[in-house]
Amino acid sequence: MPTAIIVDDEAPMRAQLHRHLKNVWPQLAIVAEASSGVEAIELVTRHKPDIIFLDIRMPGLSGIETAKVLYNKCHIVFVTAYDQYAVQAFDQGAIDYLLKPVDDERLRLTCERLNARLQSQPENIEALLKNLLQFEEGQTPNYLRWIQASVGNSLRMISTQEILFFRADDKYTRVQTEKAEFLIRKPLKDLALELDPQEFWRIHRGILVRVDAISEVTRDYRGRQIVHVRNHPEHLEVSRNHSHLFQQM
Repeated sequence: MPTAIIVDDEAPMRAQLHRHLKNVWPQLAIVAEASSGVEAIELVTRHKPDIIFLDIRMPGLSGIETAKVLYNKCHIVFVTAYDQYAVQAFDQGAIDYLLKPVDDERLRLTCERLNARLQSQPENIEALLKNLLQFEEGQTPNYLRWIQASVGNSLRMISTQEILFFRADDKYTRVQTEKAEFLIRKPLKDLALELDPQEFWRIHRGILVRVDAISEVTRDYRGRQIVHVRNHPEHLEVSRNHSHLFQQM
């Protein structure tokens, strides 16, 4: 039976999430609840849960500071009130999040993902946490501004401002500009952690698009959102998980 800990400094929020989890994932055992980051670290050490639902804004250790201690010990789901920056950052990386107030439909999706990941080790989210901590401390995160791509025997430096989108291609990532495409030997999920989430949006598990390159968003005959970029014919599908980026459609 999978196990979890809920961490939130507000007892009513813990109780609410507990109720929702019982509805959506009755097989999940909530083995403990914590009201602070310090308590969460102690409880994770004691109970060794599979999952921790972690509020971001807490007095003392924040959720992000707590996650920096725990990220390789269990799967983490951040729970947050609406924070556009944080949500964009989470969309870049291999980590899930829930917006308060939590609703069953979104929670069910998160639980399905967690259930699928339980047989694997937690993702390494160190780079993502470092960027989020820098943001919390008011510093400018050190995002990539150039992508290096090998072309024959030479190395091409591509400014991120030239790039229309990135697309996962097996163990590689395709880098698409208006004039050319390149392959780099880095998985998209790793690259996403190093890019500015305000410059690139993840619109699909396998696609990051530069926001300034988007010319239009339409719907196809099946109702799916499709992103069009300037001066390139390829159409980029928006997955259901990322449709909130274009909420007005």
